[in-house]
Amino acid sequence: MIWRLAGQYIACGRRNLFRHLTTVRREPMKYILVTGGVISGIGKGIIASSIGTILKSCGLRVTAIKIDPYINIDAGTFSPYEHGEVFVLDDGGEVDLDLGNYERFLDISLYKDNNITTGKIYQHVINKERRGDYLGKTVQVVPHITDAIQEWVMKQATVPVDKDHQEPQICVIELGGTIGDIEGMAFIEAFRQFQFKAKRENFCNIHVSLVPQPTATGEQKTKPTQNSVRALRGLGLSPDLIVCRSTKPIEMAVKQKISMFCHVEPEQVIFIHDVSSTYRVPILLEEQGIITYFKHRLNLPVDDKPTVQLLKWKRMADRYERLLQTCSIALVGKYTKLSDCYTSVFKALEHSALAINHKLNLMYIDSAELEPSNKTEDPVKYHKAWEKLCKAQ
Repeated sequence: MIWRLAGQYIACGRRNLFRHLTTVRREPMKYILVTGGVISGIGKGIIASSIGTILKSCGLRVTAIKIDPYINIDAGTFSPYEHGEVFVLDDGGEVDLDLGNYERFLDISLYKDNNITTGKIYQHVINKERRGDYLGKTVQVVPHITDAIQEWVMKQATVPVDKDHQEPQICVIELGGTIGDIEGMAFIEAFRQFQFKAKRENFCNIHVSLVPQPTATGEQKTKPTQNSVRALRGLGLSPDLIVCRSTKPIEMAVKQKISMFCHVEPEQVIFIHDVSSTYRVPILLEEQGIITYFKHRLNLPVDDKPTVQLLKWKRMADRYERLLQTCSIALVGKYTKLSDCYTSVFKALEHSALAINHKLNLMYIDSAELEPSNKTEDPVKYHKAWEKLCKAQ
């Protein structure tokens, strides 16, 4: 009797263990690659951050990776005029300013390895070669560099970045530069291979392109986007979504033309025109059905309707555009010719102003123009700088 009860207990324990193992089975990671075409600085960072915001508002855990194809190990030695401010992470990593956008939009804490550079990848591969890890083989871009890129992305995508320390479900990867740049070829080849390794239902490519509108004709041109998508396809990646950037809202005829010549459905062409604040971008993406698209394309367990968090985001964007009172603040610094040099300071002041229902008027002043020596060298600039400083609240 005792042996029978013991056997039943062991069998029951095995069943419970099996049931536990099947319930905790990890779902495959979903990867969203954001590439850019035509020009750099087109807004890929804001697009990637906004996509992450939408998915996180749907209850999913999201992480982000920024790839910079330059050979520098990190952004620490850059002049701010090269790539804007150097954003410093909690672990001391000096990285691209787009990681600051990810942290602000997604409310996450990233690590230095969330910023991948060509320098880091080559350093990693060369260190392995010096240790003899490749057993005397010839080390090449394909497969060694491309494999290292894929391994780095897969490893870093699983690192918890939320306060609850749970593993992310979706990884948004932004590839810096534009399609066709020689510096980014190894990364494009790595993701060409990676799309088959991850499988179609777990990998999605979003291509951000420019639709220029020459002032002479006023016509919105689709040819740059067509050429950019053709170049991307020639390298082995087909865009699932084409995000078209423009100064003004794009006409429906332009959308249909891009759809026809870029071999995608009309609902796969998204328009993002210049808006008063970046808070409006997630709303524009959601209004064009991006949640429904991701739900079916990546088999995501989400609803088609916008969530409460996204509705709060919309109310914040609406409130920002209705602000009447202005708060004028002077920012005196060395790199004031480019506003991106002080992005984090600007965002901190903008959020603070919004909290007290004020619109921020940030005045950039070159510190050199306030120096007493400048009074004799360039008195006009000297007096203008001091006048601007005195106007600040």
